[in-house]
This record gives sequence, C-alpha cells and structure tokens, in this order.
Amino acid sequence: MPESDSNPYLSKSTKLPRKRFYRARAHSNPLSDSHFPVPISPSHFEYFLHYPQIFPSSNSIVSKKIEFADIGCGFGGLLISLSTLFPETLMIGMELRDKVTEYVKERILALRAANPGQYHNVSVVRTNSMKYIPNYFEKGQLTKMFFLFPDPHFKEKNHRRRVISLHLLDEYAYALRVGGIIYTITDVEELGEWMDSCLAGHTMFEALTEGELEADPVVELLSSATEEGQKVERNGGQTFRAVYRRISL
Repeated sequence: MPESDSNPYLSKSTKLPRKRFYRARAHSNPLSDSHFPVPISPSHFEYFLHYPQIFPSSNSIVSKKIEFADIGCGFGGLLISLSTLFPETLMIGMELRDKVTEYVKERILALRAANPGQYHNVSVVRTNSMKYIPNYFEKGQLTKMFFLFPDPHFKEKNHRRRVISLHLLDEYAYALRVGGIIYTITDVEELGEWMDSCLAGHTMFEALTEGELEADPVVELLSSATEEGQKVERNGGQTFRAVYRRISL
C-alpha cells in the first residue's frame, strides 16, 4: 500500500504533508526560553544531516556552505521556490515553531522522493534566529537573508521582539558578505516603515535601486511564494518591501 494511502498526514494526490496537521500559533515569543540543540559554532553545524545527498557522511568534506537563510520560514514556500531557481546553492529555513518546522522537514523529504535529484540543496532547522545567528554562520558566509511577513509586535513595549532592529542588523551584517542582500516584506505599513528605517539608518546597508529590484528574479517571489503573501493578494491587501545590500565601510 502506498505510504500516502496509509499515512493520514500525507495528501493522497500530492504526496505532500497536510498543513492542517501542523498548524501552530501565527507567531512565537522570540525572547522566551526554548529548548532545542544549537551548534556551538558554525563549524559544528552538521551538514550531512541536512544535505545527505551532497554530504553523505559526517566525515564528508564541507566543500560549500549555506548561502541563503530564510528567517522565520513558515511553511517553506519561499525555500521550495528558491531551491529550483538556485539548484547549486545551499539554503536553510530557520523557524521557531516546532510543528511548522516539522511540516517543512516532511515537505522537503516528500519533494525529494517525488523529484529525484531535486530539493537536495534545501533544509530547515528549528532555532531562534534572534539569538543564534552567529552559531550557524561564519563572517561573510551568507549572500541572501529573507525576512518575510515577520511578527509586527504592534505594542511599543514589544518592539524589542521585532526581528529587524538596529542591533540585530549588526549580526546580520556580520553574517552577510559584502554585496549580500537582505529582503524584507510585510503587509503592515508601520512595520514596513520601521524595517526600512532601520536598514536605511544602518551604516552597512544601502537600498537597491528600482532598476536593480526589477532585474532581481527573487523580488517577485517575496509576495508570491509564501502562504502569507498569497493570502494578502487574495484579500487585495498591500505589501511594503525593503531590500538592501550589505556594503563595506
């Protein structure tokens, strides 16, 4: 009997995990204490567990490293789109919610099984990116970071929980190589202004020009590839985007 027939968590038609079994709260408190393993340094990240087709064993030489990080990746829509657009680039989603992380893991495994040779460059990890970015990435390792529809934390007292802030941008600038790009998007105008203001006010970032945005194939995915972006589009809502390049001082 096919696995999808016996496993109620998988769709019979697509063989992909069903979201309704992995639903969780829309957001988590990033300042609360959560318990999950974290590498003590980037050199301790276990590539062979995340990309077994590329690194078959724990003794495999890490010939290339993760370059794209989707922070708060949700159900993984952006990652899946990026995986085929950049098949030679390693990428990872970082998600705090355990059920959502498990869904993305199952989704990737199902896609790998259904599409031999594809999706072996993408993975996901449950972690708190507001605390542990330096544990995962070396200086200048990343070329792209994504912050799509993050929790707006509307109350002023909770603004310190926002994933884009001047002090966190110091860490993101550390992980991004010169020329690397931060992509942000939200459907909350005030948050969009906040993220744009933080990036504009940081000495190590500059905004992409309209011409550069139009030429970047990733920009279109910011609103079309994620569940949140699709929901905004269905409802006729607006989105507010800020895309910045890491520069040298």
